[in-house]
Amino acid sequence: MIIYTQQDKYEEKACSLARELGAQVVHERAAAEEQDVFLRIDEEGIALAGGGLTLRADLTKMLPRIREVNLRSELLVRAARIRGETGPLTAVDATAGFGEDSLLLAAAGFSVRMYEYNPVTAILLRDALARIAMVPEFSDIAARMELVQEDSVQALPLLSYKPDVILLDPMFPARQKSGLIRKKLQLIQKLEQPCADEQALVEAALAAHPRKIVIKRPRKGPYLAGIRPGYSIEGKVIRYDCIVPPA
Repeated sequence: MIIYTQQDKYEEKACSLARELGAQVVHERAAAEEQDVFLRIDEEGIALAGGGLTLRADLTKMLPRIREVNLRSELLVRAARIRGETGPLTAVDATAGFGEDSLLLAAAGFSVRMYEYNPVTAILLRDALARIAMVPEFSDIAARMELVQEDSVQALPLLSYKPDVILLDPMFPARQKSGLIRKKLQLIQKLEQPCADEQALVEAALAAHPRKIVIKRPRKGPYLAGIRPGYSIEGKVIRYDCIVPPA
């Protein structure tokens, strides 16, 4: 992995990331673009770049979705709701990615712990969280979001508390026809691949003894690890399968 920046004011950050990843800092664009993918630091934050594309974890684009009038109708928020509970709840996003689902849960009032095992994805998400913490509309929400760079399959059974909700969102093929979306998906998949052991992921979630497990799937996709949920909430493209373990 290459860390690329042209601006002296980001040199310290670039060197810190390089140490974290065991990477090299370069200042010439041509040297960076020789790589399949590289990290770029500029005034907008940290981005993954490669093949002429740039991918940034940008949670500010979620502002319309977290407005109260829209948040209530979000499928994930509906799926994560615990009937009869109105107080503060805890959620674990076991497959955080770029944090959009975690943001929805935090906006709905959950305290969310996010697990992301890929170090580069975790860096991009950490940068996004730092940026929204400085935006008034997001600052309270960001304060309820905790990022842990760790494999959730190993971490979930060792949790010191029983979360109310665990969210599982293993990667699945994009259904959109857009060539740009396919290319961006390919950029992400240079870092991460779809879940290799679905059974282990579900078993780890069950071992944490949550009140509910919510699994994000394509609307017509198979059940994760072949496990039939108690019920599902469907949208036009996405389906949330809900497992309620016995108390």
